[in-house]
Order: sequence, then structure tokens, then C-alpha cells
Amino acid sequence: MELVLPLLLAFGFLWLMTRRTRKMQKEAASFRENLAPGQEVMTGSGLFGTVVAVEADVITLETSPGVTSRWLRAAIAKVVEPPVVDDELEDDHDDETDRPVGTVPDDASSLTAEPRDPDDVDRR
Repeated sequence: MELVLPLLLAFGFLWLMTRRTRKMQKEAASFRENLAPGQEVMTGSGLFGTVVAVEADVITLETSPGVTSRWLRAAIAKVVEPPVVDDELEDDHDDETDRPVGTVPDDASSLTAEPRDPDDVDRR
């Protein structure tokens, strides 16, 4: 009787783990079934491409303009979402010179140099 409770807990834990795995497998199969031309995807090996054609279990991907390759449907790992573009990017320009911060002008005429005092030099 002492072994029944630990065995029930172990089987319950295993059942929960397999249930979660089955759910993830169903979601992956569902997205693979709904692949359509024009979607950008990534394969399991990390190759990015755009779906050009879908034929039964074969997906044709275009990786570069005019370069296509055929992949098994199961090799497609995920659909890649397009990047989000933020319209309100911070203004990284210096108001006085109207050039990006951290850039150096082509000539030194616009730079101002302060004369150095020879007495301020650190001597070791």
C-alpha cells in the first residue's frame, strides 16, 4: 500500500508531461498544414526562405531571388514574423552640426581645439 501513492504520483507526472508534448506536436503539425506561398519560414537547420509552392509533403522555398530548394514539410520549424518598424525612433543628431553623434567630419575645420596648458600634463 505504501508504494501505491508514489506510483500514482509518478504516472500522473508522466501523463502531464506527455500531454504537454502532444499539445505542442499538434500545434506544430497545424501550422505546417497551413503553410501558404508568400510566408517567410525557417527550417529546423536554420535556413530562412519564402514559401513559393506547397505540394503534398514537399515545400519549395526561395532563399535568394531566383534560388529555390525543396524541403519536406516536417523540416519547416517555424514561421518568421516580419520585423516591427518603430516610426518614432530617437533623434541621434547633434543640433549644432546636424550630423549623427559619434561621427567625425571629413575635414578638421569645424572642430574646435582648446589649447593645452603644458603645466597640466601628468608626468610620471
